[in-house]
Amino acid sequence: MVLQSPRLNLAKVAVGATFATNGLAFGGWLARAPAVRDDLSLSVAGFGLLLLCISAAAITAIPLAGPLVQRVGPARAILLGSGAMALGLAGLGTGTLTGSVSVAAAGLVLVGAGNSTWDVAMNVEGADVERHLGRTLMPRFHAGFSLGTVLGAGLSALAAAAGLPIWVQLYLTAALTAGATIPTVRAFLPYTPLPPGEKHPMSVLEAWREPRTVLIGLIMLGFGFTEGVANDWLAISLVDAYGASETVGAIGYGTFVTAMTLSRFFGGTAIERWGRVRVLRGTVVLGVVGLTLVVAQIGVPAVLVGALLWGAGASLGFPHRHELSGRRPDEIRDPRVGGGLDRVRGFPGRPATDRRAGPQLRRPERAALRVRGVGHRLAGIRRRQAAAHPIARVTPYIPGRYRGLGPGMRVGALNG
Repeated sequence: MVLQSPRLNLAKVAVGATFATNGLAFGGWLARAPAVRDDLSLSVAGFGLLLLCISAAAITAIPLAGPLVQRVGPARAILLGSGAMALGLAGLGTGTLTGSVSVAAAGLVLVGAGNSTWDVAMNVEGADVERHLGRTLMPRFHAGFSLGTVLGAGLSALAAAAGLPIWVQLYLTAALTAGATIPTVRAFLPYTPLPPGEKHPMSVLEAWREPRTVLIGLIMLGFGFTEGVANDWLAISLVDAYGASETVGAIGYGTFVTAMTLSRFFGGTAIERWGRVRVLRGTVVLGVVGLTLVVAQIGVPAVLVGALLWGAGASLGFPHRHELSGRRPDEIRDPRVGGGLDRVRGFPGRPATDRRAGPQLRRPERAALRVRGVGHRLAGIRRRQAAAHPIARVTPYIPGRYRGLGPGMRVGALNG
């Protein structure tokens, strides 16, 4: 099947909109995490345990997300994932309205499982559109996600300033999440499932035995750990540890995601000019400086500056994984493996900090600094491996696997 340029451009816009909607759904409540915690009358440690529901559900859903995407296609998988996430947000809203921790926990389980499925599916579709257009698009797709979180954080700040109850905001976010994805996925590329009996050239276990796969996963653990700590604790740290208002907490989170958005929009240009590994190392340095400002207990202005640098430092890690894996042999394109890499970034590091947060709210950020340093070292290992064993960018044709691609392959050199 040969796809025309207008069809591909429409699919590109649809994928970007899907990323943005996902970011809005996630950022729309994280910026008001202090309000959720207060309405449920939880301690900081108790709220950290509640957040475990998201990570545990997300990692549990991973073995199902990849096969589901392959069976029903990215569009239907996103509808299922967004529907589960909308129900979860509504459940979280009901929990905060009634003060029921168990209802809120059940809602967060749906949020984690739904977001996991949604995440894998939209990245598979995004990589497919990127291959068809022959351009680097994944960083910009992830910038769309960050743009959604910026919008969600901005709306949360306005809602907090206006005194809007968090349960009302959660219900509205759930309705928007469910309603926006239905027309968007209609513009996705046509999907053809694998023929009966067709198998992947490499099993998931064999793919994870690849040292490069493990290294990429560990690098993503470092980047995702720092991003996840900001998502979970930045707003609460401003409110509880620095005595700021809930509105300032939402603004602090908004500063973080705004920096991520801008960095992802312009990160592709930086990568093309200076190379992926140099840019990756530069973002690590920015993240460490930003985290240091946040934990230094200087004051709220320093935290806001730190959040800006922190967001820039965490911005390119996840899209960078897709850049690397998109130029790996076929097994990394398998959503069963890619999905595992997606979720490894948030588990088990984030739950560990969520549980240990306790009375010292800046402890998670300190832990993130240590993990960030590990990611920096692994980036150096990854570069040396790439230099010793250059990877060819080979995309073989597998019937039904890459929709619309004809027989043959694309080969290009991958440079660190």
